[in-house]
Amino acid sequence: MTITAPPLSNVAVLTPGVYHPQDDSRLLIDAVEQHVVLEGRTVLDLCTGTGVVAIAAARLGAASVTAWDICPQAVHCSRTNAAAAGVTVEVVLGSWAVAVGRGRFDVVLANPPYVPVSPGLPPVDGPAQAWDAGHDGRLVIDPLCAAAPQLLTDGGTLFLVQSEFTGVDQSLAALTAAGLRASVVARQRIPFGPVLTSRSEWLERTGRTTIGCREEELTVIRADKR
Repeated sequence: MTITAPPLSNVAVLTPGVYHPQDDSRLLIDAVEQHVVLEGRTVLDLCTGTGVVAIAAARLGAASVTAWDICPQAVHCSRTNAAAAGVTVEVVLGSWAVAVGRGRFDVVLANPPYVPVSPGLPPVDGPAQAWDAGHDGRLVIDPLCAAAPQLLTDGGTLFLVQSEFTGVDQSLAALTAAGLRASVVARQRIPFGPVLTSRSEWLERTGRTTIGCREEELTVIRADKR
């Protein structure tokens, strides 16, 4: 039997201050549907936000789904959404890093902050925590790649979504260095949203994009623990 995850609009109650599900969430869910069987497996969803990815995992037959987020509003939102969707998701408040050592999972899903930010801007707080990730966009991705083996069972799989501006090859190299077998399994080009539009001149100035380009490529990386 094939179970298809519902459209994002059908599973997410949007809450002020919580990252609204967008193309990256949909691309991550689609990649999971196409490249792994969740039925009967344990799933960890990091940086869950509204919980749409965790809810999709539950509806795809996962034996259990645990979701983490550092934002109290996101935790409340994802719990509300899971209850409304009629699925069981354990939602935990705290940094994803705290999940390391709390058990291993068959499948780990991650849509972490990955937008590069000008070094001249002050430290982020509030909703911007959901996307701002340091000058190279790797503030969360680098430690996550290093910790991935500790989160996965033997034979387990990580799915990580990020932007081309965050260094896809760097992520592949970091995951490989951590002992995982990593490859790109999905790509999608999308127009800049409000955040990248506001930083377009800085992206051009720093050579991250070409003059006049207002599109980015989203990428989903799959990494398997041998």
